[in-house]
Amino acid sequence: MRTRSRSSRFGVALRCARAGFSLIEMMAVLVIVGLMATIVAVSWKAMLPHEELHSAVRGLAAALQSVRSEAIARNGEFRLEYDLEHHRYRTVTPFKAGGGLAAREEERLPMAWVDFPKSVEFQRVLIDGIEYSRGIVFVRFDPLGSASGHTITLVQMPDKNAYTIDVQGLTGLIDYHEGIFVREPPTDADFN
Repeated sequence: MRTRSRSSRFGVALRCARAGFSLIEMMAVLVIVGLMATIVAVSWKAMLPHEELHSAVRGLAAALQSVRSEAIARNGEFRLEYDLEHHRYRTVTPFKAGGGLAAREEERLPMAWVDFPKSVEFQRVLIDGIEYSRGIVFVRFDPLGSASGHTITLVQMPDKNAYTIDVQGLTGLIDYHEGIFVREPPTDADFN
């Protein structure tokens, strides 16, 4: 049986005690990891500056398409309300809470409000040629698929990046335009 000398046992113990990290080394690693995380977060935000705007545009476009589809499928006039001061929207059905068609406007069943991200807001809503900037306004979608012709321009602050959704009145179809878009009124030459 082998026995270790006292000095070799002391050397093993000394090596085991030095196997860890000092407090200064751990602090240096934490500082470096923190700096890297900050750089990555800043870079990610810089790489995707329009993401909240694009997400809001996609959400609103999906709501518009859904409202049009529901109006056609359920053979009723559905509405989409825009709250221009609180930067949100919601669907209003032609039905009343207990079921059946609503006989009066105040009986219509509204869905929950959908808020835009904090950096996204309405810049301009143009419905049938009239621009709105305050209050709650609505557009309609009828059972034939047509809609109130309107454009919604959303802007992302503080960069003021804009995107416009254009809903064609006769067909209810949706077009997208980067920036601010204004549809030119038809001329006589358009019908020749």
